[in-house]
Amino acid sequence: MNKNSSNTMALAPNTSNKRETVCIFGTGDFGRALGHKMIQCGYPVVYGSRSTQISNLIPKDAEVLGHAEAAQKAAIIIIAIQRQHYNFLTPLAEVLRGKVLVDISNNLKLNQYPESNAEYLAQLLPGSKVVKAFNTVSAWALQSGTLDASRQVFVCGDDVEAKQMVMNIVRALGLTPLDKGSLLAAQEIENYPLQLFPMWKFPIFLSLGLTAFFFLYCLALDIIYTYIYENNNFSFFIAITIPNRVCPVMALILLALVYLPGIFAAIIQLYRGTKYRRFPDWLDKWMLCRKQLGLVALAFASLHVVFTLVTPMRAFVSWRTGKGIISQALNNKTEPLNHTNAWISDSYLALGILGYFLFVLLGITSLPSVSNNVNWREFRFVQSKLGYLALILCTAHTLVYGGKWFLSPSAYKWYLPNIYILSLIVPCAVLVVKFVLIFPCVDKPLTKIRQGWERNPKYSE
Repeated sequence: MNKNSSNTMALAPNTSNKRETVCIFGTGDFGRALGHKMIQCGYPVVYGSRSTQISNLIPKDAEVLGHAEAAQKAAIIIIAIQRQHYNFLTPLAEVLRGKVLVDISNNLKLNQYPESNAEYLAQLLPGSKVVKAFNTVSAWALQSGTLDASRQVFVCGDDVEAKQMVMNIVRALGLTPLDKGSLLAAQEIENYPLQLFPMWKFPIFLSLGLTAFFFLYCLALDIIYTYIYENNNFSFFIAITIPNRVCPVMALILLALVYLPGIFAAIIQLYRGTKYRRFPDWLDKWMLCRKQLGLVALAFASLHVVFTLVTPMRAFVSWRTGKGIISQALNNKTEPLNHTNAWISDSYLALGILGYFLFVLLGITSLPSVSNNVNWREFRFVQSKLGYLALILCTAHTLVYGGKWFLSPSAYKWYLPNIYILSLIVPCAVLVVKFVLIFPCVDKPLTKIRQGWERNPKYSE
């Protein structure tokens, strides 16, 4: 009775300024890092270990005891060991009865076991209150002061009071707890650290595929065709010329793909006459990764800027410029300035500079540290209104630069269009459909649907 009574008292909310003692089973990297962080935040820490000898690796203010003796000193016990070693806890079942056990383990692969590690721990010790937490934080992040990307801690458990105690510790450590519900969510939480950029897979694979396609396309038209039919070896174009053609094309297409799912969503809602039906899975996933698509597009645009800036330093450009000067000198003839070409050149450069400026602005406002300081209307204005303006400017930049090739027969090598013509298909289609959607006859019913109006109310059931 006394033991159970003491455990119950320990579970009561701590109203004093003194922190409650926390026990940690395990003296590995994470157990030591977590204990050190807790001591810094004012928590008395006791380690439960097979060896009670003090090691230089253990935080100096921590106490090291045997597992049973350490568990009796705390109501919260952090299990910082791997799942395959959980069996040693079974003989401690009576000592751990009523205690809060925090499972922080991860696996080597997704869904490695039928049940989560936390659920398995709860099955071994049914008298304890198991909470899943801290598995998304690394020992390095704790030691280095917890970077922003590592601050969020997912927490789940069946006992509300025990879960709240763990969340209080998370907050005290300067981290942000996120309640994921019952222990059934533990497997999802354990899978999270094993996912390698889950929201980046589609943008990266799409970018790699399109980049390879456009690179080979330019290789065929600019090097292979020229070598076969003109007997000119321009293989050095692979280093800068072709990348500087692929990068702006990729940036423009990916930027258009950021806004294309919104166009599809509007058309689907107009067709259905309601907003209370789910979009197709492919569209849902597409819309969720728009931020990543935009950032990849910004990376390609930045590469295009760098490649363009180094162009005057290229040997080929110096040779071509020198050849033109020598030709004019030998012919004793100076070619007058072509004002039309001057206007075209300055226009597409100005459009490119303005488009890139807005592109960077979109990237900056997508950062959490910036987006958290603006309200929803401001964020939507930047990402939607200025985003479409950036798409317009970048499309116009490409149109002005490559417009001279649209009607030129020499641009269609092997009857294939120039790469700049291909790059304009998606953005022009997006802008044309968006222009139609802002007509009052289309925009008003779409706005009503998004405000809750339904053409056929049965879909809301």
